Amino acid sequence: MRRSCRPVATAARVIGRFVVDCDVVLHLAAKELTVAPQHELLAPTLLRSQMLSALHEAADAGRLTREDAQQQLRRARAIKIRLLGDAVLQRNAWEIADQLGWADTYTAEYLALTRLQADAFVTLDKKLARVAQQVVPTATVDDLLL
Repeated sequence: MRRSCRPVATAARVIGRFVVDCDVVLHLAAKELTVAPQHELLAPTLLRSQMLSALHEAADAGRLTREDAQQQLRRARAIKIRLLGDAVLQRNAWEIADQLGWADTYTAEYLALTRLQADAFVTLDKKLARVAQQVVPTATVDDLLL
């Protein structure tokens, strides 16, 4: 069953389900930002490997010390994110990749999950956000903090 693409308003706040990509999670962890408690974060299961790889690459390139990268990974893992990755998600990712002319399906998994389970997709990549708007609603990191 497909969810509505509108956050649910209650009292003076909006409850939303947001799909967040790796850069968003690492940004939240690096800045030690707290997501508003009324929001739920989701991501494809591939998020774990992407975070590990991104932080290892940053340490290997000298952008972060090994200790700082591992600390950021610990903070990122502590963020409450529901990870999903079933056959329905993968089938939808395949279709979205075809629709957008992408050879790989990694980013399409985030958009597919948004389409299936969430109200909006959050990324720091402005180019990706513009493309994603063709397929799903998008939001900003600031929307997660409200």
